This record gives sequence, C-alpha cells and structure tokens, in this order.
Amino acid sequence: MPKRLLTLLLANAVGCAVAAPVTYKIDPSQTYPSFEANLMGGLSVWHGKFGKTEGSVVFDKVAGKGRVEIIVDMDSLDFGHEKMNDYAKKPDVFHVAKYPKATYSGALAGFEAGKPTRVDGTLTLHGVTKPLTLKINTFNCKAHPMTKKEFCNADAIATFKRDEFGVDTGKAWGFNMDVILRIQVEAGIK
Repeated sequence: MPKRLLTLLLANAVGCAVAAPVTYKIDPSQTYPSFEANLMGGLSVWHGKFGKTEGSVVFDKVAGKGRVEIIVDMDSLDFGHEKMNDYAKKPDVFHVAKYPKATYSGALAGFEAGKPTRVDGTLTLHGVTKPLTLKINTFNCKAHPMTKKEFCNADAIATFKRDEFGVDTGKAWGFNMDVILRIQVEAGIK
C-alpha cells in the first residue's frame, strides 16, 4: 500500500474517532421543569410545573463532556389551580413581573459507561444565583422512533432551599423551605 494512501486512511480513521460536540435544541413541548413544595406548614405538598422553556444541551460523547442551558418562562407556572397560579406570580412569591425568567446552566459530569450521572451548575431564581447539582436518573441519546433524527432525553432531580433564593413566603409560619426540582428534558439536533 502506498505510504500516501496509508497516511490518508489513518488520518480519516483518527478524524472519525474525534467527534465534535453536538448541540441539541430543547423541545419546549417535551421539556417540563416541575417542583414540589410544602404549603400551609405541612398540611399539603403542592406540585407545579412550567409550560414554557428553551435552551440547549451540548454533548461530546467521545470526550465525555457537555453543557446544559435551560431558560424557564416563570409566567408559564401551572399548579393546576388558577388562584394558586395567580398568587404565586405576585411579589410575595416569585414576583414574575420583576423576575420573568429562571435559568439553570451547568456542565455534564460524573460520566459512567459514556453517560453523565449529574450536572454541576447554577440555578438563577428570583434574581439570585446559587450552585445546584442535579442528579441525572436517566440520560439517553438515540434516533427518535418517529422522526429518525437524533434526540437526547434526560430526567434529573435536585433539592434546594427556596428561602436561599429570596422566596421565603410562609417561613415565619413554619413552612418547610425545601423544594424538590425535577427537570425532564428532550432535545434534538438543531
């Protein structure tokens, strides 16, 4: 085999092994950040979700790294109870007029068998930014069964104290400040 042809074949093989990061755009119709929070000092637990999100997942399978960016429209809050939705958007709780967006940004980390097990990042809520690590329960990238385009999906969870973000309604009455945040995300190649 001529030396030049061998060099070209080796360069091509090396080039194939060095995959570039792929950017996946979040599908807002399949991505639902949701949360659980204490209400009335332990009388009930309320479940809410946000219906409007945008963002991206950048994933480099070969290098075992990537990033996640999620932007949440706080006005899309839905408890399934209109009066609670209206109340939570007021200045006493989320103050949506002043803080219309919440964001989560972080690096994929803790790779096992080619998949991340967590996201080390920051949550910005109510004008406050704090570190928050999401534990990834599931993470898959493969061809979508209907569109045949490559998609990634993940289900991640974390717990944080809402009063650390300035959302302390009910704290004086003994409400638990813990919030369980769950983000189910689906993203496809742009």
